[in-house]
Amino acid sequence: MTQQNWPEVYRKLGVKPVINAQSWVTALGGSLMRPEVLRAMDEAATVFVDMKELNRAAGEVVARACGADMGLVTAGCAAAEVLMAAACMTGVDEMKVERLPNTAGLKNEILLFKGQRNRYDGAFEVSGAQIVEYGAVDSARPYHLEGAITDKTCAVAYVIGPFIKPGLGLEKTIEIAHAHGLPVIVDAAAEIPPRSNLSKFISMGVDMVAFSGGKGLGGPQSAGLLAGRRDLMEAAYLNSLNLDSPKAGIGRPMKVSKENLVGMVAALELYMDSDETVIIEGWMSKANYIARKLAGIKGLRVVIEDTPVDRQGPQPVIYFERSWQGPSPSEIRRRLADGDPSIRVGGGGDGPINLVMVNVQDGEEKIIADRLVEALN
Repeated sequence: MTQQNWPEVYRKLGVKPVINAQSWVTALGGSLMRPEVLRAMDEAATVFVDMKELNRAAGEVVARACGADMGLVTAGCAAAEVLMAAACMTGVDEMKVERLPNTAGLKNEILLFKGQRNRYDGAFEVSGAQIVEYGAVDSARPYHLEGAITDKTCAVAYVIGPFIKPGLGLEKTIEIAHAHGLPVIVDAAAEIPPRSNLSKFISMGVDMVAFSGGKGLGGPQSAGLLAGRRDLMEAAYLNSLNLDSPKAGIGRPMKVSKENLVGMVAALELYMDSDETVIIEGWMSKANYIARKLAGIKGLRVVIEDTPVDRQGPQPVIYFERSWQGPSPSEIRRRLADGDPSIRVGGGGDGPINLVMVNVQDGEEKIIADRLVEALN
């Protein structure tokens, strides 16, 4: 790693930068913020403001982008999940807000398709809610969801993300939940781009939807977006920023700084004005470069995959055929990670290696390709 590419703030700590071909993962710092976002955050740090007023103003920007009644900038998508669950249990009853995470006597069960369980869904339960699964791991029928509804059910959750199974599908889930008077809350953390997804889920009828702010939107990693129906959003606001209450609510540990609020708004507005076609073409160009460099290596099948359900933009995916005689995929990952610079890639174990282009900076595709050829041989 050259001195030029090793910022002094990290060099003093002995922490080297990595080349990120793994995606907008939290473990590698999310995404990189544009200079305009950093400038907005610097400017926000120079004065004091009324945080209630700032939260409301930032929420209006979020609401417009999502086509929702009301919006809120949160401390990441996980915090938004906590607030969605809390809102569905407390409504705008401040006595209930102050009680959380004690949910005795409240409707506190959130239904979730078994095939959508994931390492992050515990955020719903931080509020004191309880997740109740329905269906099987691979599929669900309408009667599975309907049969799981009880007088303790407060909401139906739905998770959208790469390789996460759709269950009944969002439309059918909304139909059944609303027929029983239940709100549908959606975790769509990594579902941007495309830009249309910002408003898609609200237009479909979901009651609340959450996005990560530090992935495709390019905002601070510790920020997220929450948007939805006014009564539920007012409840989320109370659980998040009820500054007049004698007791801090469940969202107090998830407060958002004025700098992150302003940075998230700046990033969102920049994203709304960006040319998605140009961005995706850049990803495709890098993906094609790497695929060409790996073409013809015996025992490998390298394809560009760009399925919206499972891939975040066009990616070269390396499949290892039975005829492959070289090192194992896990050994190749180790060689890439242990090199200088360290290169992190997608996939795991001895499965296919996928190279996510969304955070690959200009010129880094050449380093990745050269190092891959070296590691493969």
